[in-house]
Amino acid sequence: MPNTNANVKKCAAIISKAIPGFKPKIGIILGSGLGAISNQIENASIIDYQDLPGFYVTHIAGHNKRMHLGMLKGVPVVCLEGRTHYYEGEGSTESIKTIIRTLKAIGCDTLLTTNAVGSLLIERGPGNLMVIKDHINFTFQNPLMGPNDDEFGERFVSMDNAYDSDLRQNLLDIAKNLNIPISSGIYIATSGPTFETHAEIRMFKMLGGDAVGMSTVPETIVARHCGLKVASVCAITNLGAGLSKEIITHEGTLRGAKLATNNLIQLFLAFIESIAKNKN
Repeated sequence: MPNTNANVKKCAAIISKAIPGFKPKIGIILGSGLGAISNQIENASIIDYQDLPGFYVTHIAGHNKRMHLGMLKGVPVVCLEGRTHYYEGEGSTESIKTIIRTLKAIGCDTLLTTNAVGSLLIERGPGNLMVIKDHINFTFQNPLMGPNDDEFGERFVSMDNAYDSDLRQNLLDIAKNLNIPISSGIYIATSGPTFETHAEIRMFKMLGGDAVGMSTVPETIVARHCGLKVASVCAITNLGAGLSKEIITHEGTLRGAKLATNNLIQLFLAFIESIAKNKN
């Protein structure tokens, strides 16, 4: 806990020095193969993760490990290319807390995340988008275990409306207006790094899941603990194991992510523009 607090303060100071007076409203975390969204930021200042204490430098392909700070459709944002996953081992939990709490410390009130997922529904295949309505934490881990950090939030955290219903509805309405195929569903998080077995996919379907992935949930938990509103959009990159003849690979995940990229960029730009309009 002390290391996390110290790293958050160091990161906030580094960011303040890099772009004095900048106070982002929205923090954006991009999943595997979805980094193209960061290219839309105007006059971005870029900081490598290796220069931010406590930011784990992931070695996963499709994550460029950089922070972008700038304006997107008139809204100050901070956009993260790359995230930490539980399967990356020792220090992953502290890194997740450092990343999310740094976003809070520099001014964000909203967290917008993306991820690459496997669909549990045959009719929702690669290239489709899904807004997370709720999640099932099948990682069997929780980033808030251990001593509570009262500086950021209370000991016990409600996960009611974990994915903000107003933000979710706004995303769905915008997608409908833009004719972007999208659904709203339940996200099941696993720890990875193995993809799911056929039997696990059948079980997740029985539990009511719509998509499965290896991220997002720990970020949401930490974000809700420190008072950030959360919205998350999944890029469906493949069908779950056993739902097609495809053998699931990370390379296939990256290919599938490309199918959703253009729609995801359109959706995010329109969503952030709507926030700018509401602010004015």
